[in-house]
Amino acid sequence: QVQLVESGGGSVQAGGSLRLSCAVSGSRSSDLFMGWFRQAPGKEREGVAASTFGGFTTYYADSVKGRFTISRNNAKDTLYLQMDNLKPEDTAMYYCAAAAARTVKTWTSTGQFTYWGQGTQVTVSS
Repeated sequence: QVQLVESGGGSVQAGGSLRLSCAVSGSRSSDLFMGWFRQAPGKEREGVAASTFGGFTTYYADSVKGRFTISRNNAKDTLYLQMDNLKPEDTAMYYCAAAAARTVKTWTSTGQFTYWGQGTQVTVSS
């Protein structure tokens, strides 16, 4: 059973930075297509960024392009999300997700991902 554990959330002021981590157990991260999603109160969960199993191809939501960077260290079975120039609208619960395959058809679809972490809260104040 794959387990995902996020860490690194917190409260920052606008313009600040945070780095989220997602530790993978029960499988090698190198076998998994992985991504980050977020969900703000009253809103649907949305895809933020995703990475192919080797990390050579990455995907980003338009709202975070140029500010967020997804990366992975498969030797440590860990996925990261570096978030710079944070904005109040980035405030949400952030979730790590993994598909039960090396590829997915639509990375922004929550239904494409089988495994989910418990989430870590990111709060950005103006």
